[in-house]
Amino acid sequence: MKNEDSSLKPSIPEIEKKLLERIQASGISLRIMHVCGTHERTMAKYGLRSALPENIEVISGPGCPVCVTSERDVDIAIALAKSGATVVTFGDMMRVPGSSESLLDAKAEGADVRMVYSIDDSVALANKKPELEVVFFGIGFETTVPANAAALLRSPPENFSLLVSQKQTPPAVELLASDTVVDAFIAPGHVATIIGTKPFEPLAKTGFPVAVSGFEARDILLGINLLLTQIEQGVSRVDNGYLRVVKPEGNPIALKMMNEVFKTSESDWRGIGNIKNSGLVLRQEYEEKDASKKHEDLYSASLAEIRAKAEKKDKKRCICAAILTGKAKPSQCPNFGKDCTPRNPAGPCMVSQEGMCYNWFRYSREGGSKLA
Repeated sequence: MKNEDSSLKPSIPEIEKKLLERIQASGISLRIMHVCGTHERTMAKYGLRSALPENIEVISGPGCPVCVTSERDVDIAIALAKSGATVVTFGDMMRVPGSSESLLDAKAEGADVRMVYSIDDSVALANKKPELEVVFFGIGFETTVPANAAALLRSPPENFSLLVSQKQTPPAVELLASDTVVDAFIAPGHVATIIGTKPFEPLAKTGFPVAVSGFEARDILLGINLLLTQIEQGVSRVDNGYLRVVKPEGNPIALKMMNEVFKTSESDWRGIGNIKNSGLVLRQEYEEKDASKKHEDLYSASLAEIRAKAEKKDKKRCICAAILTGKAKPSQCPNFGKDCTPRNPAGPCMVSQEGMCYNWFRYSREGGSKLA
């Protein structure tokens, strides 16, 4: 059997060119919301918005995990650290402002706050330092939940606990579908890797085309094409544009661990408010590892002080709430690039590499350079 002539295969730039030509040739007006910080990073980095025709608009939803972590949860983490616990979390989370300060501010004041790359690093610290009361601040969407569940299933030491601030994506997307002017959705590939495509089907049944997309430029262009095809056909369904990773049923092993350790609850999303069935809390069998309950007596006084300080603080005007819900762009914020920069963020959208403001600031004040 002869080897296939590689010259006959379309190159990646050719694939992107064909996808883009198809989008540019369409006369359909379409307002699309993605709900993934990595999608936003790709959009900005490769200037995809500037390459799209005027009739196709892609806006950013609440897809940045640290951006939607509530002030209350950040305040509790800070209060724990100021009360003597060792609070460990991801690097981006350390700079996210609570009601009056950030975990990094608390660290500068002498609190024991540490950055880790995974929950396993936190468990290892607790094992190595039994004299410390180690609290892992667990944030993020369904992508990070299985690792947290696995850590608890392995029976971590008594001096380890979890401050839970986990979110479930589909309920938030369904809420935004009824509250934001949007025609279709690009669903996050990493979330769908865990939960599959089926949880997005209720959204499609209400008339919103959905396409699951990967994270490269051609993945997003494919996702837009899939949505255009649905509009042309007069249907709304969930198309899987990330077949190399995502299965309709998701990851059964990860889902089993999640369901064994966590149960669904309402959750407070920064900039949005409480969303029913969008959060996760520990099941009763694991409540002894719930830092918010285990250490409530320890941090209650510090939490009261933090809230009192917040009432006196003159906060910079921040429109992250409008940005997270697709109702405003970073360039419309009076602080953007002035009183709010990655070095001195006024709001969470400027902190993380997945935040819309951060990416607009880094790659272009107008949302990205020309397509490379």
